[in-house]
Amino acid sequence: MTKTLNLGLAPYEPTMAAMQAFTEQRTANPSDATPDEIWVCQHPPVFTQGLAGKAEHLLFNPPGPDHIPVVQTNRGGQVTYHGPGQVVAYPLLDLKRRGYFVKEYVYRVEQAVLRTLQDLGVTGHRVAGAPGIYVRLDDPFAHAALTGPTDPADPFRGLGKVAALGIKVSRHCTYHGVALNVAMDLAPYGRINPCGYNGLKTVDLASLGVHVSWDEAAARLAQHLDSFLAP
Repeated sequence: MTKTLNLGLAPYEPTMAAMQAFTEQRTANPSDATPDEIWVCQHPPVFTQGLAGKAEHLLFNPPGPDHIPVVQTNRGGQVTYHGPGQVVAYPLLDLKRRGYFVKEYVYRVEQAVLRTLQDLGVTGHRVAGAPGIYVRLDDPFAHAALTGPTDPADPFRGLGKVAALGIKVSRHCTYHGVALNVAMDLAPYGRINPCGYNGLKTVDLASLGVHVSWDEAAARLAQHLDSFLAP
């Protein structure tokens, strides 16, 4: 079982610095290899920009009391938002020791989110080429798989994004991770093109009619990450 740390409400930048330091300082020597960990937390309001992030995807961010800090990160992906009521999970894993590669790691993280949603009666979906987990807006509880070709003009038609994924891998070791929207203020998503997609609707479990505490959602996600990310 991987050690899970619940950091509670944690400022974003110190948390990012801590997981980067953890990754840089870990050792792979079999005799004293650094144990893997999973950190779960929620952050005060912050926009984070990925390595490939384009400034134009932050649409507006007024000065004054409503201003939200923007932090440049070294994860993959474009701009996203973190705020209270969102479960953020950071798996800090040695993939070489676990025995799988990055593509499978991403698949396993997404599976953990899908299973967490399933526990709560929600059916999540993948969209090819767009990491993260989506739900049908008209019926998030329907079990049928998405079928038919994706509309190139609007690949997210009828869908809302409930979980975002952004990772970094250094020397076979992972940090950054996945964010599941539980019960949060969704208004800041209107200031960005979420994950770089114009018009992509972002939802949380509460807006889908699923009322679950942050602690329960965090515990479920951490449990499923531990299970699906096993060696």
